[in-house]
Amino acid sequence: MLTDVAAMSLTLAAIWFASRPATAKKTFGYYRLEILAAFVNGIALVLLSILVIWEAVERWNSPPAIDGLRLGIIAFGGLAVNIIAAKLLHGNHEHDLNMRGAWLHVMGDLLGSVAALTAGVLIYAFGWLWADPVTSILISLIIVFSSWRLISASVNVLLEGTPAHIDLAAVESTILETDGVDGVHDLHVWTISSGIDALSAHISHFDTVEHSELLVRVRDGLHKQFGIDHLTIQMETMDHEAEAVYVCETGTKCFEPAKQA
Repeated sequence: MLTDVAAMSLTLAAIWFASRPATAKKTFGYYRLEILAAFVNGIALVLLSILVIWEAVERWNSPPAIDGLRLGIIAFGGLAVNIIAAKLLHGNHEHDLNMRGAWLHVMGDLLGSVAALTAGVLIYAFGWLWADPVTSILISLIIVFSSWRLISASVNVLLEGTPAHIDLAAVESTILETDGVDGVHDLHVWTISSGIDALSAHISHFDTVEHSELLVRVRDGLHKQFGIDHLTIQMETMDHEAEAVYVCETGTKCFEPAKQA
């Protein structure tokens, strides 16, 4: 329970910090703290699961006396509380890594309560003391698998990898299929925080194309196909000589940062 309180506190702190406005030194704000919180929670879950497995092996070799009835009653109470907590956190855990970390802690407890309840019933009914370590190891392995996926997703964001739900080749094809685009290079797509994807690219175009019209078409196509809203595009002539850099946001006009400043 102490580790769960720490995990929830970390999640809430990250959400609070992420809501703070951007500064001159933190131009993207504090969104990445949510990813760091998810990473720390994932590591904590793996370490706790390894500790449980270690203790379960020791109990397998030297099983202690266990009051199966008391174990089952306490586990049932814990199960009821964890079901409520899991339901409260269920809404955003699929798309928010920070919330997923908190949700996995709760699910770990929920599965632990199921394991303890099962072990309590088997010990009380049949005296099977081995049920305690076996169920503990099984649940711990499930938690390690889920936590590893959380850690991998967090590391991918921290390394500014391409988001798992976006096919970079498809993004390139979408840009190239836009009327007026002659070529694209230095294409990058990354995640700032959960649900906030960004793209930067150099786009060469035909001389007869107006920048504003082309940018709108590129922006609308990327938003429709991939939900990417934050774009930084460098417009170039066909011989790759840079003309201007534009920043585009959905619902606003594309602008040159220097001119806006």
